Amino acid sequence: MSLLESLRFTRGDTPIHNMDPRVKFLLTMVFFATSVMFLEIVPLAIVFVIQVPLVVYAKVTGEWLKSIRGASFIAAIIFVTNLASFYYFRGGVLTYGILEYSMALTLRFIVLVTSFSIFFLTTSPDKLSLALEKARIPYEFNFAFITAIRFVPVLADEAQTIMDAQRSRGLELDKGSFIARVRKYIPILLPLIINSIRRSLELAEAMESRAFGATEKRTNLYELRMTGFDYGVLAMIVLSIILLVYLKLYFPGFPKLLGEGVIL
Repeated sequence: MSLLESLRFTRGDTPIHNMDPRVKFLLTMVFFATSVMFLEIVPLAIVFVIQVPLVVYAKVTGEWLKSIRGASFIAAIIFVTNLASFYYFRGGVLTYGILEYSMALTLRFIVLVTSFSIFFLTTSPDKLSLALEKARIPYEFNFAFITAIRFVPVLADEAQTIMDAQRSRGLELDKGSFIARVRKYIPILLPLIINSIRRSLELAEAMESRAFGATEKRTNLYELRMTGFDYGVLAMIVLSIILLVYLKLYFPGFPKLLGEGVIL
């Protein structure tokens, strides 16, 4: 459940929080594009090193560490499955190149989690909704997306509360075989689904009582305005995109850190 903490907005008064959400989204997309374009561990490590000061500067280190802790299990699965599959399909030979490649894929996942953590932890749903409206996205889809972002952390907290309540009644979730542990989650999923349906009905009644969708011309209390800092970050993003394309075209391969020696 801690992985869902990356979707919970954390209030703050840092330049990262005050950055225009459109510029911040482009910055996130640059991180995303870099992690997709490169499979070597060197460029991925450079991106991760750039992301960590942004997390510290935004003062969301604790929340980011929770999301990384929640993603560590999936990261371990990515590393082990890639290492085992390459070892099996390459004739039972484990090399440093396979090890480095598996580490790079794992680091790519961590970079992606960090990218979206920076965006969602520092971007309020209200500003994100305004940015989507500026992008001419229909408000119905906009509202559904923002509502989902708001309710995912709520569902995570509610699931944790139900798990604690079931543990207090003697339910042992961490013991038994894999199938047995899956079955033990049924007493948690059923009340969570029922509460989610109940919450959705209450939300629908609240929307209807406020005449949702009665008019197409909506007004907002606040408007998005880009500052000089936003334009500076936007210029850096454009330069970064040009640099990434140049590196991808003219430097197709980065040096390997571990080489190609045989381990097993």
